[in-house]
Amino acid sequence: MKDDGRPLFLQIAEQIENSIVDGSLAADTQVPSTNELAAFHRINPATAAKGINQLVADGILYKRRGIGMFVATGARAQLLERRRGDFTRQFLAPLMAEAGKLGMDAEEIKKLIDVWEPQP
Repeated sequence: MKDDGRPLFLQIAEQIENSIVDGSLAADTQVPSTNELAAFHRINPATAAKGINQLVADGILYKRRGIGMFVATGARAQLLERRRGDFTRQFLAPLMAEAGKLGMDAEEIKKLIDVWEPQP
């Protein structure tokens, strides 16, 4: 785990979410156990469990008693919807606010995006 200042349990939850979003964990696929996550990341199993339990509370994972945790049906769509909303609030809203201060409208921003090329 990287030390980015966020609690480890949130990083565990995000790592699992990323695997769901990118398709490497599909619906009804079993996720690693808390002990597996703890051993892999060298963290306390209770910390890994807290991340898993957060995903259960959010409806992203579900528990099969005695078997483990699995990706819920519709989890990917739910995560994509939430992340798109987050993207809008974190990036698009400030971008458009700054563009407005500069006298730029949405059409000008679209044109900039169309010709933009990422720099290496």
